Amino acid sequence: MKTLVQCDFDGTITEEDASFFILDAYAEGDWRRLLQEYKEGRISVCGFNTVAFSTVKADKPALLQTLKGKVKVRAGFHELVDYCLKKSFRFVIVSNGLDFYIEAVLKDLSLENLEVYSARTSFHPEGMRVRYVGPDGRRLRDGFKEAYIRSFLKLGYRVIYMGNGDSDFAPARHAHRVFATGELQERCRENGLNCRPLESFIDAVRDMEAISQVQL
Repeated sequence: MKTLVQCDFDGTITEEDASFFILDAYAEGDWRRLLQEYKEGRISVCGFNTVAFSTVKADKPALLQTLKGKVKVRAGFHELVDYCLKKSFRFVIVSNGLDFYIEAVLKDLSLENLEVYSARTSFHPEGMRVRYVGPDGRRLRDGFKEAYIRSFLKLGYRVIYMGNGDSDFAPARHAHRVFATGELQERCRENGLNCRPLESFIDAVRDMEAISQVQL
């Protein structure tokens, strides 16, 4: 069976959520109140990002400059990408994060050709516009990551999932194997969903190689 690795970006590939640096610097109003509403399940993560970033009026160069020197990538990311290439695994980043900074981080890593699905952004004097588009080309207001893993499964892929947050739990439930850290790891344990700890991607590669010797 063909294999696909679906990987989150903020807090998974990166050690922290890059979008929070931008919101701290430029968002107008109490964006952390919106974040709390998301954590309490009152709004979706798509809704949170759409509303929070609508208050950000800075241009793209200014926002990227804010991230300089702040975004740290989890150890072993290049090794993970190389391993997937060697094993002919399809590697896909599916993130609720924003396209412009994900692209910038990957370019700095010389990995700008990776397959990425994320929030689409445009910049306007009255505030940023954020929208999520699913695999069928339709706009989504919730369930972005889940929509993509369902599409990959329909294509016949065996999916290995890697993530860290609450929004990763729903898609992780559909995966054949899960590597988790942070809130996702806690949710998996609370709900009896088997997962392997994700500390570094080097460890994940070792685990994947061991798993590949038996049935995934």
